[in-house]
Amino acid sequence: MGAEATSSAEKEGFAPFGEWRTWYRITGTLDPAMLGRAKPPLVVLHGGPGCTHDYVDSFRLLAEGGRAVIHYDQIGNGRSTHLRGKGPEFWTVALFLAELDNLLAHLGIAGSYHLLGQSWGGMLAAEHAVRRPHGLRALVIADSPASMALWVTEANRLRADLPAEVQAVLLRHEAEGTVDSPEYKAAAQSFYDRHVCRVVPNPPEVTRTFDAIADDPTVYHTMNGPTEFHVVGTLKNWSIIDRLDRITAPTLLISGRHDEATEAVVRPYAERIPDIRWKIFEHSSHMPHVEETALCMQVVGDFLAAHDSKK
Repeated sequence: MGAEATSSAEKEGFAPFGEWRTWYRITGTLDPAMLGRAKPPLVVLHGGPGCTHDYVDSFRLLAEGGRAVIHYDQIGNGRSTHLRGKGPEFWTVALFLAELDNLLAHLGIAGSYHLLGQSWGGMLAAEHAVRRPHGLRALVIADSPASMALWVTEANRLRADLPAEVQAVLLRHEAEGTVDSPEYKAAAQSFYDRHVCRVVPNPPEVTRTFDAIADDPTVYHTMNGPTEFHVVGTLKNWSIIDRLDRITAPTLLISGRHDEATEAVVRPYAERIPDIRWKIFEHSSHMPHVEETALCMQVVGDFLAAHDSKK
């Protein structure tokens, strides 16, 4: 598989993807020859678009039960190839779907795997699942909007609850096009502390992801925009609502009670995917895997175990 061992329980490697490379890490033992007899591996899709695997690192804990867990940095991010010069026409959903298919083939697991996507990763996972890939055993959609129109509507509602002086700073800089200013970023942090990660200060793995976005915001700014609630990128009109009934894989939907992906934002998944269950984490916002780690791992682990065998 072209991987290099980093410890007895982990391997890292790069999957060639056209002219570029996708970095991945396997926690646990992955033996494609054992597919069908061993627990299907879990592939974790990070959010953004434009984040890195770091902030969803806790899902590696699911490997403790004998399941291989695969993290990767999507192209343009983290340890994968960066492409700062590419424009909006390059950064598409189709690109990231092709990269995922390529990684599954490279690792030899396309015949049997579970998929977990967080935030944008859940959007991407749903796009993958509507195609009904034969090897997808179960799907976890975590804190993900079913449409960006819903996301923006709810973000504006949550933003309206911020202190008036914070709202004034945000509006002024957005109108003046100065969203890179320290004052704007400081004001935006008020929203993040309420609705993105309520563990303050953020844990190191979350900080690493935010630092990586700041270092190379190409993908995030192009597809999303400058902040979680000021969405002006190429995904602003994205929706999967009218295709969700095509998903046949058993699905777990998770979200936080204080999530920026509010109940209204994620509810279409619960209403339109035929085989789905929904867990809301009462003490979490957008990152239950960070804010209520033990409970989140139990819920996700139990769900995956219930769907390890092909029905």
